[in-house]
Amino acid sequence: MRSDELIALYEQEGALLRGHFILRSGMHSDRYLQSALLLARPELAARAGEALANLLRPSGASTVLSPALGGIIIGHETARALGARFLFAEREGSDFRLRRGFRIEKGERVAVVEDVVTTGGAALRMVRLAEEAEAEVSAVGTLVDRSGGDARFPIPFHAIARLPIGALSPDRCPLCRAGIPIVKPGSGGSDA
Repeated sequence: MRSDELIALYEQEGALLRGHFILRSGMHSDRYLQSALLLARPELAARAGEALANLLRPSGASTVLSPALGGIIIGHETARALGARFLFAEREGSDFRLRRGFRIEKGERVAVVEDVVTTGGAALRMVRLAEEAEAEVSAVGTLVDRSGGDARFPIPFHAIARLPIGALSPDRCPLCRAGIPIVKPGSGGSDA
């Protein structure tokens, strides 16, 4: 799957929203990627997971770790395509934690998978979580990097699509100054 194909699928599924949005990070944006609408179609989720797996395969990961909720479906599909184990971490306060009996083993090769990266905050928390378990984190992968190159990781970072969508602090937001009503979409588990 090419970058333009993925963005066309977001458009087709009504998953690239336009308006005035507050992101999980607290930043504001005029566009929002609602990956759940795209991934609600299992055939599209499988295609996207295979495409991301192709980018991550050289990392040699035996486990995929994703943040709940936004990364669960694409993380699972990527792990399936890689033949890897899948784990997800859940929010606990301002951080993430493995629950449900999930464990990362010392020395395990882990790839972090997220649906959309804006600031990279959730993915970096996954990297730290795996490193705290003394795992070897080999890569970060996402469907869409909307950071405009601002998201940085200490390991290889792969994205099917790069779509620089600005995110502004509320005090610099022209949509706020124009009085356009704001919407907080999403699950609260993603910073899309």
